[in-house]
Amino acid sequence: MRFRKSVLATVAVALSFGAVDVFAQSLDSGDTAWMLMSSALVLFMTIPGLALFYGGMVHANNVVSVFMQCFAITCLVTILWLVAGYSLAFGNSVVAVGDLSKVLYVGVGEGVLWGTIPEPVFATFQLTFAIITSALIVGTLVERIRFPAVLLFTALWTLLVYSPVAHWVWGGGWLGALGVLDFAGGIVVHITAGTAALVAVAVLGPRHGFPDRIASPHSIAFTVAGASMLWVGWLGFNGGSAIAADGNAALAVAVTQIAAAAGAFTWMVLEWWRDGKPTALGIATGMVAGLATVTPTAGFVGPAGALVLGIVAGAGCLVAARVLRKRLRIDDSLDVVSVHLIGGIIGTVLAGVLASNSLGVLGGQEDIAIFAQLRVQVVGVVAVMIYTGAVTWVILTVVRLAVRERVSPRMVTEGLDLIAHNERGYVLSPQHLAASVASGRSRAARQRTGGGEQPDAGEKAAVDRKSKAQR
Repeated sequence: MRFRKSVLATVAVALSFGAVDVFAQSLDSGDTAWMLMSSALVLFMTIPGLALFYGGMVHANNVVSVFMQCFAITCLVTILWLVAGYSLAFGNSVVAVGDLSKVLYVGVGEGVLWGTIPEPVFATFQLTFAIITSALIVGTLVERIRFPAVLLFTALWTLLVYSPVAHWVWGGGWLGALGVLDFAGGIVVHITAGTAALVAVAVLGPRHGFPDRIASPHSIAFTVAGASMLWVGWLGFNGGSAIAADGNAALAVAVTQIAAAAGAFTWMVLEWWRDGKPTALGIATGMVAGLATVTPTAGFVGPAGALVLGIVAGAGCLVAARVLRKRLRIDDSLDVVSVHLIGGIIGTVLAGVLASNSLGVLGGQEDIAIFAQLRVQVVGVVAVMIYTGAVTWVILTVVRLAVRERVSPRMVTEGLDLIAHNERGYVLSPQHLAASVASGRSRAARQRTGGGEQPDAGEKAAVDRKSKAQR
């Protein structure tokens, strides 16, 4: 945190004078190597990590569409970041957003430093954050809107929501000046993505068939594999946000690991107690909840504080997921709202408490007044939610007017893979595909009625036939 504060202070001075040359520190090869590695780790979180995580949770005939959306978003955001996104986020402040002084990376050369690393490395690291933030929203858009609508929404949202908010918090903007604590993106990443997902649910409506005819995840193995990649990549996500290979980065990596484990284990235990069985999907989702919650605090809290955050995240996000889906009947498709928005809010607010060095073993690294800092944190959360919600609603309205956004029931049934991309994730016979759909709906119905994952009559018959054949 001390290094990050010094970097941000230098940023503010440099931006106020409109000069990058103010970064007068010398290049550090260790810092540069760590940031290069962190950039690769964060990109790895989206492709293939998030693509696998989300892809496993949709129906088998829609998995390619999810992979395609994540891959295309990676390409599109990269181009937009070069053209204008980076400048809007980290250019000189002009009316709450960066100016166009860094369009097409003008002045971002190999000899220009950001702190102790080359600015191209810093720009690339921040690019990977912009990519995964936009890709997180796919968890709400899946099986809802068409591919052209996803691309148009992503382009507008990246430039009009992500870049301005990143500037407010990290680029010398008003929230950073106010003193808000957001080490690695609780506000910039999780609250923006989660708020956009909530607005998308309200504007677009539920998926066709919700809640009675939504199939269960087609590949828990995909989802757990993707979650594992997210966990590994998140060490670079949070650790790299120190912008140095130092003690602050080491602490961020340590608390990230602790919070992820605590969130996952808490979700598993509570689900086991409530439903009678622990699930791989539950423990993987709890891990993401723990990571989303610790993100804004990673460089500020201590190990014991991270444990508290993980436990609160696992319990709080699990309750949120069940309330949204079962009581409020909100189709939070892949738990973007309940995990990223709720987790981001919890972590950002609690940063104002657990970052304080006055709490003993539960405290963190910062010399802050808890109540004053809590006010700042709440202001940051509320302001960003209002701005993100309003602009996302406008963007979705524009998308609806510009292109046909909703998929039809026939497209969902026949598969977006084939209809939108003329490809299949799997080569399945019609009989196998029909059996997969029926089995998924049967499992979903049992879960809604509290019947757990007991096999139905058809599944039992298949097991009996296989057993007899083996004998």
